[in-house]
Amino acid sequence: MDDVKPLTIWIVSGEESGDQLGAKLMRSLKARLGTERTRFGGVGGHAMEREGLRSLFPLEDIAVMGFSAVIARLPTILRRIRMTADAVVAARPDMLVIIDSPDFTHRVAKAVRARAPQIPIVDYVSPSVWAWRPGRAPKMRAYVDHLLALLPFEPEAHRRLGGPPTTYVGHPLIERLDEIRPAAGERGARESSPLRLLVLPGSRRSEVSRLMEPFGQALALLKEHSPRPFEVTIPAVPHLAGEIRQRAEAWSVKPAIVQGEAAKWAAFRAADAALAASGTVTLELGLSGVPMVVAYRVSKIEEVLKYLIKAPSIVLTNLVLGENVIPELIQWDCTPEKLADAVLPLFSDTPERQRQEEALQRLDGLMRIGDEAPSERAARIVGEVLRAKRA
Repeated sequence: MDDVKPLTIWIVSGEESGDQLGAKLMRSLKARLGTERTRFGGVGGHAMEREGLRSLFPLEDIAVMGFSAVIARLPTILRRIRMTADAVVAARPDMLVIIDSPDFTHRVAKAVRARAPQIPIVDYVSPSVWAWRPGRAPKMRAYVDHLLALLPFEPEAHRRLGGPPTTYVGHPLIERLDEIRPAAGERGARESSPLRLLVLPGSRRSEVSRLMEPFGQALALLKEHSPRPFEVTIPAVPHLAGEIRQRAEAWSVKPAIVQGEAAKWAAFRAADAALAASGTVTLELGLSGVPMVVAYRVSKIEEVLKYLIKAPSIVLTNLVLGENVIPELIQWDCTPEKLADAVLPLFSDTPERQRQEEALQRLDGLMRIGDEAPSERAARIVGEVLRAKRA
């Protein structure tokens, strides 16, 4: 960027994870473009506010999960969409960056593009078009100028589906490998007793309510058949720790329940194996080198959606690896017996465990982006789109 004209960049996120991405992007943009000449507006949480954003409204107004919660908050969410689009159009920023939460951010982007088509729009985090509703990809070309992808297979998926120009900028987890991975000696030899099993029943109340019972019953079966004693640790998100603790009281195997990122990563670094709900945590476990079994249950209404899913796996680590190395037990396959049968081989040096360990060693090469941090690469692409639009 050669000229010295101040730049105004609006960043709109819709939930806490987007707030974290937005804050890192703001920091990298200031470093790249200059703090004095970079101004921000938009919607974010505490992390983005610490970087200088004054959010249009509290992020809690729209950061809701689950079908019933969205319906209950729908009038507020629709009002906030209109308010955000109006504010962007009135401000006429040099760029709009939307981050994740497509049900909110993409509606804002569509409204802005219709009323102020000269404002370039970058989307940070791809919707899961490679898994379901692939028709969203070509529709995005009408209101997204460039897409910043967190997963290495997404640029090819958008090219194949006719989506917008897409660049893989790296997943934020690759900036945290020192926290996620064990130091020498931190993950002890499995021959020593006891084994350490991570149990991760999800970060949403609906996941916890559906998975805690079969997980607990699977642990009871493992206790009967495991060649050695094992300890169980559950890293719990704060808003669900009480419910997890209450539901775990019925378990015959009593877990240690820990909270906070430091305790979570310490448990990851020490773990021998994991039983986890599907989600980003599978990528966290993969990068930590922890063999796992993944499970998921949804409501009967949501089960209908499985016929729309096009991806060969629901496990992010499998998708990055390009093969289904990690067992996934979904819906009616998510039974205590099948869960225990899948976890048990991970307790010793079996072919199943060795296959996962060898595959997980490839993750680094597949997710590597070079010397740049993901937020730095994202900021560089934002700058390139700005230059192209102003040329």
